Amino acid sequence: MTVRVRFAPSPTGSLHVGNALDAVANRAYADEHGGRLVLRIDDTDTTRVLPGGEQAVLLDLEWLGVRWDEGPIRQSERARLYAAAAERLLETGAAIGEADGTVRLAEPPRPTLLRADGSATYQLATVVDDLDLGITHIIRGSDHRPNLPVHQSIARGLGAGLPEVIHHGLVLGQDGKKLSKRHGHASVADLRAKGLPGAAVRAYLDELGLPVHDVHFDVARVRRLAIDEIAAMSDVELAEVAGAPVELVPALRGARSLVEVREIAAQIRETPAVKVDPAAHITLERFVELRAAARDRLDGPGAKEIVHELKAVGGDLKSLRLALTGAERGPELSSVVAALSRDEAIGRARAAH
Repeated sequence: MTVRVRFAPSPTGSLHVGNALDAVANRAYADEHGGRLVLRIDDTDTTRVLPGGEQAVLLDLEWLGVRWDEGPIRQSERARLYAAAAERLLETGAAIGEADGTVRLAEPPRPTLLRADGSATYQLATVVDDLDLGITHIIRGSDHRPNLPVHQSIARGLGAGLPEVIHHGLVLGQDGKKLSKRHGHASVADLRAKGLPGAAVRAYLDELGLPVHDVHFDVARVRRLAIDEIAAMSDVELAEVAGAPVELVPALRGARSLVEVREIAAQIRETPAVKVDPAAHITLERFVELRAAARDRLDGPGAKEIVHELKAVGGDLKSLRLALTGAERGPELSSVVAALSRDEAIGRARAAH
C-alpha cells in the first residue's frame, strides 16, 4: 500500500504557524513512508475565500520548502462528486433532506452536508475527497477530534471506512489559545516580512514533529534558528539577499534577520554626511594614513590590524564608525573596514567634519 496523505488549507491568505505545522508534518510522514502528499484547497465555503488566498498559501509552502506530489485539487471544482455522495446518503437513509434543499446527516447532531444552495459543507466534502483520492492517513490538529464521529458516520453511510486518523497537539499563542492570525506575527507571511529565513521556520516546525500535547509558539527559538541559517549561507547567497556586492559580506555576518542584512548593506553602501567631534579628527587622520598604506581590499586580519592599532593609541573608534557608516552602532568595525575599498574608506573619513 502506498501511503497517501493530504494537506487541505482553506484559501484565506497566508498560513498561520499551526497550519504550516500540518503541511510540514504531512510532508514528513509521506517522505518517511515513501508516500505522496496531495494538496487540496478547501474552498467550498465561499464566505471564507479571499482574493489571492490560494496564491498566498502556495507561496508559503514554497518558502517553507514543502513540496506536494499532486494538486492543487480545488473542492469548488468537485461539486458533482459531493452531490452524488449526498444522493447516495439520502437513498440509504444515512441523511435526510429538508424542504429548502438542505441535506443533513441523519445521526445526531445532524450536521449539514449540503447547504440550501446545493454547495457541500466541509463535513461532507472532506470525507468524500479523502475516500475518492485514496488518502490512507489523515494527519491533523487535535481541534478536529470532535469531527471524527461525524466523518466516520458519513463514511459508513457511503459504504466505506475512514483512513487512519492521527491527531497531534496544537500550536498555541502566549494567551494559551489556538494560534490564529489574530495573534500578532503568527502567520508565515509575518515571519517572512520580519526577515526570518524560510529554512529557519521549517527547521522549527520539523523540531515540533507531531507533538502529542499542545505547544506554545516559541518565537525566540525561531529567531535563534534564523541566526544559524543566516550564518550558514554562502557569501554569494548572502550578497544576493542583501542586493550588495560580495565584498560587503564580512560586515553582514552576525545579522539576526534578513531584514537586518539588507539594512546593514544599505547603511554601508550609502556614503554618509556626518559631523564628528573635532577631537576625533586625529583618529580619522591616522586611519587615513593606515588605510592608504594598505592594499585596496583588506581581508579580515588586515582590517582588524588597523582597528587594533587605533584602539591601542586611544583612538575614537565610535567617531570612526560614524564617519564610515553614518551610524553609531552596527556590525564589527573591522568588518566595515574590510567591506569598503581603500578609496571609499579614505573618502568617507576625510568627508567627516
